Amino acid sequence: MKFSSYNFTPQIKENLEQLGFKRPTDIQYKSIPPILKGEDVLAIAQTGTGKTAAFAIPVIHRLQTSSFDRGSRRSIRCLVMEPTHELAIQITEVFQQLCLGTGVFAACVHGGVDQAPQIDRLGRGLDILVATPGRMFDLVSQGHIKLDDLQVLILDEADHMLDLGFIHDIRQLTKMIPRKHQTLFFSATINEEIKDLAYSLVNKAVRIQLSPQDPVSKNIEHSVAFIEMDDKRFFLERIINENPESKILVFVRTKIRAERVSKALERVGLSSQTMHSDKDQKERLLALKQFKEGNNKILIATDVSARGIDIPNVDFVINYDLPEESENYVHRVGRTGRGTQKGRAISFCSKEEKEILEEIQGFLQKEITVMPIEKNMYDETIAISEDSEHDWKSLIAEANEYELKKKRKK
Repeated sequence: MKFSSYNFTPQIKENLEQLGFKRPTDIQYKSIPPILKGEDVLAIAQTGTGKTAAFAIPVIHRLQTSSFDRGSRRSIRCLVMEPTHELAIQITEVFQQLCLGTGVFAACVHGGVDQAPQIDRLGRGLDILVATPGRMFDLVSQGHIKLDDLQVLILDEADHMLDLGFIHDIRQLTKMIPRKHQTLFFSATINEEIKDLAYSLVNKAVRIQLSPQDPVSKNIEHSVAFIEMDDKRFFLERIINENPESKILVFVRTKIRAERVSKALERVGLSSQTMHSDKDQKERLLALKQFKEGNNKILIATDVSARGIDIPNVDFVINYDLPEESENYVHRVGRTGRGTQKGRAISFCSKEEKEILEEIQGFLQKEITVMPIEKNMYDETIAISEDSEHDWKSLIAEANEYELKKKRKK
């Protein structure tokens, strides 16, 4: 079935065509009909399957075609809760692209930036508000956000919301909105705590669960390469040089490691940017923007950013370090192979990380294909690097310099 076959308004169909949306993904195909009917939906689907469009498209259609009398000013009729600033901003962009020309308006409020422009935007009225919990509750308490006319509540990345301790905020939110409303609950993973929360919020929900035995998108080709910890930078350099036009997202375990890997690439003439919790909001958004637009093709990030990166056409995800939490593997590799796109995920595994690899494979319930590396190729990869001498003094100096800069910021 094609999007053109749905009974959407002409403007939504035109926007879908402009964005290159031709056929719905599985989660979109299963979610759109019940959402259009006004039913509650509880959807569990792995990251990268098109969850955002699955709720955004039918909600915009319903708001555009409803006969809601908003009186003299535009009221918030849909609230989308997101766990992080980056996700809130990116989800808003999707809504705004799909809303073009429909007369439905979406905006975003989140922390980490001055609230004044957000208050100004709220004052001009909007239909869809995308928000992070902290800033939203601040603005509700100040009287800038009113939810009396809310018709649709969307909880996106619900599992991550719980990880960040927002369960109390979510329960508080339900006391502020009209009893009669539609709830859409979307999560990449599910456990007993998420189940309890979901069933306490939804009413006779249509339950949708995709590939419960395989939490990773089928569009991703996975492989693992056994590489010693000190040699990983040489193999990363090789992958980058062999794929000069590709967007490559590299995940490391710590902030210091992110800066160290970036410096190692810089020494061999490869430009990259880093994204982690020591970067302020402006720096993180700039790094995302430049990666999204292709001005920078290599982004090095920590797990704190894994859920906040929703960039089209990421060709490779490199797990430079394996994640300590098995679930984070799913969120990392889900940054590639999104929607109908194909992607590759390559994990570097050292001797010290083999136990972590086993845990990840247990979580996935399958083995990851091993990328064979002949000894002569391994040695050649190190030998051809311009940075093949192990300059431990400079690496230590870089780490010390990074720590010093961090202290100065404080």
